[in-house]
Amino acid sequence: MVPGLTGTCDMVVKDEDLVSSLGAAAIHVLSTPRLIQLMEAAALEAIKDYMSSGELSLGTRVSIQHLSATPLGMKVTAHALLKRVEKNHLFFLVDAYDEKEKVAEGEHERLLVSKDRLVQKVAKKRER
Repeated sequence: MVPGLTGTCDMVVKDEDLVSSLGAAAIHVLSTPRLIQLMEAAALEAIKDYMSSGELSLGTRVSIQHLSATPLGMKVTAHALLKRVEKNHLFFLVDAYDEKEKVAEGEHERLLVSKDRLVQKVAKKRER
């Protein structure tokens, strides 16, 4: 992996993406958890062609500001830029825009791990 890789992911806000679907409020705008998921997908898009078949990328940290509400039916596009690589730690700058303005910005960290090793670790945890 090398710094400078970029990824983009977009979506149209649907009912299941709304704050109201979380039961928090009857507000029909994009929820922050769903926005974070979109930004993570953009980061994955940036690195997918550079991962081996035995590797997984796991999100380990997200720090964003959700700047503006996006209503039901509007398109949102997230961008990720791989800013730094330290061993198996990947550090991204992320942002998102709806059809009108920037709606979020921040940082996201991912960890590259062995798929087999993770499966074994999870199995051991289940046995405890």
